[in-house]
Amino acid sequence: YNIAMDQAKEATKIVLAQPRGFCAGVERAVAMVERALEIFGKPIYIRHEIVHNKSVIEDLENKGAIFVEDIAEIPEGSITIFSAHGISKKVHAEAQAKNLNIFDATCPLVTKVHLEVHKFAREGRECILIGHSNHPEVEGTLGQYSTTNGGKMYLIEDLQQAETIQIANPNHLAYVTQTTLSFDDTEEIVKVLRRRFPAMKEPYKNDICYATQNRQNAVKELVEECQLVIVIGSRNSSNSNRLCELAQKLGRTSYLIDDASELRLEWLDKVSSVGVTAGASAPEKLVVDVVNRLKEWGVAEVTQAAGDKENVYFNLPTNMRRLTAASNSSPADMIATTKSN
Repeated sequence: YNIAMDQAKEATKIVLAQPRGFCAGVERAVAMVERALEIFGKPIYIRHEIVHNKSVIEDLENKGAIFVEDIAEIPEGSITIFSAHGISKKVHAEAQAKNLNIFDATCPLVTKVHLEVHKFAREGRECILIGHSNHPEVEGTLGQYSTTNGGKMYLIEDLQQAETIQIANPNHLAYVTQTTLSFDDTEEIVKVLRRRFPAMKEPYKNDICYATQNRQNAVKELVEECQLVIVIGSRNSSNSNRLCELAQKLGRTSYLIDDASELRLEWLDKVSSVGVTAGASAPEKLVVDVVNRLKEWGVAEVTQAAGDKENVYFNLPTNMRRLTAASNSSPADMIATTKSN
């Protein structure tokens, strides 16, 4: 251990990415759960993890949130929140059929993609979704497309699938993307699709969310001065995985960790500068814990990269804002207000 500590002393500086951690959509979603618990008391049911972060989920569970994967697991009439990743039309219909009191925490940037899908479906336009299969955001987006007007939706994940996918009506085609992808990787896929399908319609605005792109840009800055990049985020967090992959692609050793307990002293061997960032669903307290652990191991200097400042804020949904304004009412009255909205 002492030898390892001597090696760790070679690492003299921690560089914190800017921006890092919570994005506006995550802040909004977590605030919705906490506000619902304050107003209604426990339990509050959440369909899927509200955001993909182990620490956040454990904290909310301790406060009285219950996370489920199936609407069938929620008692009829319960207070229910949909996660930030969005849901399909089918799931929403199931929730309404059980008379659930619904608050929708879907990130507004995911909702933007859903609205694009609705538009393309109404036009009978074929639609390609670029994303990761089985990710809840992708499942929700696929479930927004209606084939009523004769169109069809396709999912592709990589360059090979972009090269080989067969479209029924390539002259009446559009694409959308999962919001948490790597911008660079997605652009390569889109280039292939543009070449193969020149008539393909593009989204009004890039679907990759601002926070995902900003955090990827921050990692590109970190690798300029750091030999090691630590990404704080959970294994099921798409945007956190992309940050780790990006650092590795740019030639830097990078590890994805849930918290400081997963740090390893040997990672600091022959490293003079450690970059630290956090995925969009990881709270800042986890960054503080990692920095403190590195300080214990002898890394004294902490600096923050210049990066971009984020000043984005998403309002709570209308029905929750009204409940907040009427918070002196009884829970029963507030449930009635929720149903009327």
